[in-house]
Amino acid sequence: MAAIVTDSLKKLLANLLYTDIANATDSDEYYVGIGKSDQYNAADTIITPTRTIRDERITRANLQSVKRVGDVSFVIPRYNWTSGTTYSGFNDNQVGIPTNTYYVLTEDNEVYICLQQGRNALGTAVPSTVKPSYTTAGVGQTNVFETADGYRWKFMYSISASRANSFLSANYVPIEKVAWETAGDSAGLNAFELQQLTVQRAAKPGQITGISISSGGSGYTSAPTISINGNGTGAAATATISGGTIVKIEMNNESAALGSGYQYADIEFSGGGGTGATARPIIGPIGGIGADPRDDLKATSIMLNVKPDGTEDGAFIVGNDFRQISVFRNMEETGTNTVLTASDARALKSIVMATGVGSFSVDKLIRGGTSDTAAFIDDIDSNRIYFHQNENTGFGIFQNGETLSESDGSGTGTIDSASSTSLADAFSGELLYIENRARVIRDAAQQEDIKVIITI
Repeated sequence: MAAIVTDSLKKLLANLLYTDIANATDSDEYYVGIGKSDQYNAADTIITPTRTIRDERITRANLQSVKRVGDVSFVIPRYNWTSGTTYSGFNDNQVGIPTNTYYVLTEDNEVYICLQQGRNALGTAVPSTVKPSYTTAGVGQTNVFETADGYRWKFMYSISASRANSFLSANYVPIEKVAWETAGDSAGLNAFELQQLTVQRAAKPGQITGISISSGGSGYTSAPTISINGNGTGAAATATISGGTIVKIEMNNESAALGSGYQYADIEFSGGGGTGATARPIIGPIGGIGADPRDDLKATSIMLNVKPDGTEDGAFIVGNDFRQISVFRNMEETGTNTVLTASDARALKSIVMATGVGSFSVDKLIRGGTSDTAAFIDDIDSNRIYFHQNENTGFGIFQNGETLSESDGSGTGTIDSASSTSLADAFSGELLYIENRARVIRDAAQQEDIKVIITI
């Protein structure tokens, strides 16, 4: 038996996750966490996480702080338009994104889809040398247009400064469908959303975006007539021959000759004196190119974005580092059995020292003289030491009144109170994502821009 999961199912699952995050309520919250101030190993070589219960448990034990997710978006891999690069045309027979991508992001933060690859008279693909721009081309933002290098492009959407700030990265580009039902639903949309809404509404279902040659045939002395047979109307194309063979087929007009309403079609050649040519039509997505760019550009990834700024009113640590990023769903407040709703929170245990903390330092291994309990210091605040324990330290319990010493002997003191809890319960909720990375050192003036990508 052979089976596949379609792009439609991937998009459905991604959309369910997106909706769950974007519409989160007090009983359904998502948090991005950071943690693990201690090294992976002696060389601090990054360890690839595994999809196991044990790795989830270790990640929870390392957790320092969490911040509630406020920004979420669908994203697609980023491909910048670059002169001299050969791009592919959209193809309904393409699995995933081809090596020569069929969409680009321009320096104007505009996204275009390529519907026709530039080809010379012999049918050989040529590099793109003219940046796609519907304004430069002098056409409306809803039209397909051809540049001087033979490429045909269609504008999809522009990225606003605010969305670029939250979701545009070196490797990913934000993408969305602007929600609308009737003309009145456009109220409250910004200029970028209104622009995309215009593109969505102008999309024509069942367009034939191109024709793929299966065999060029032989013996043609002139270009044969092409008939497009199907349940749509208006599509028309012209063949080019070289050496008696059909080497390329182009739709007759950038926009009008793509037709509409095709759910199926086939290609028939007649005349031209040759034989054996075969081809098939390339039919766009059901809703039409631009109706939902997530379909056109195969969006099945979600980006979560949080930006911890300094200490976040004491919830985040400065002067130490972290090596793990995680995502939690429905984490709870410690000891309450209620979902955490704070904008940010610590997840570390702590002990209060009777003799001060002046001789202790972050990142050190500490040990109780009576209990032999060990832990790593994450933060020091006033007379309180925040710490975490994992499999490297064991999970012993410190005792009131015992002597606490750093493993290298540089810090020592007496514990006044060893019993404390954090606001966030690291061992609650669903752990959805684990990322191990090189250490990041935080300081008070620093704002992290943490972008988590989840691909279905």
